[in-house]
Amino acid sequence: MDFISKTPLFRGCTEEDILNMAKHLDFRTDRYKKGDTILSAGSIVTDIGLVLSGSVRIEYTDLWGNKSILGITPAGGVFAESYACIPNEPLMIDAVANEDCHILSISVPKLFTPCPVCGSQNKLIQNLVIISAEKNLQLSRRSMHTSPKTIRERLFSYFSQQVSAQRSNKIVIPFDRQQLADYLNLDRSALSKELGKMRNDGLIEFNKNTFLIKTDI
Repeated sequence: MDFISKTPLFRGCTEEDILNMAKHLDFRTDRYKKGDTILSAGSIVTDIGLVLSGSVRIEYTDLWGNKSILGITPAGGVFAESYACIPNEPLMIDAVANEDCHILSISVPKLFTPCPVCGSQNKLIQNLVIISAEKNLQLSRRSMHTSPKTIRERLFSYFSQQVSAQRSNKIVIPFDRQQLADYLNLDRSALSKELGKMRNDGLIEFNKNTFLIKTDI
């Protein structure tokens, strides 16, 4: 309960508030193994997913099987909130366990139904609006990273944003190579080859998902 009260979704709510909301909002927890599909494209959802531990990968797959990673939801983050807030809107994405994870599901229809006991529902709704706005910014950043024509320019864009966000030239990214390629809409082998060239050119050093940016980009 202490962890839940510290998440952005429950910011400003006491543990007593959360306990009162738990009954009205139909709290339910489930565990998933790495690689398990939590939500599938085409399904209708009415619950928000709050990640209690582990992380969730948000993927989009087109009709030809081409996969793009839209983002990673870490512990404390939420997913499927936009679809849950729009009645009968089919999911366009898959939510996949990026690692073993523990998920709390929260009923959105119940969230918008007044409850005399749950005095903190308005706080939850306000927090949800803020989270949705932040998600829109994340999608805008991804569009910015994938718009350049060359692989190096896309990497420059992504690394620049990460350096700014982490306030350090030594950054840790949430993707492995395949996931980074999917996120930037690139072929994995071409991405790996370009990373090698950038290292040879003295622009970066890296070990797995830790990168040292060696020049202003």
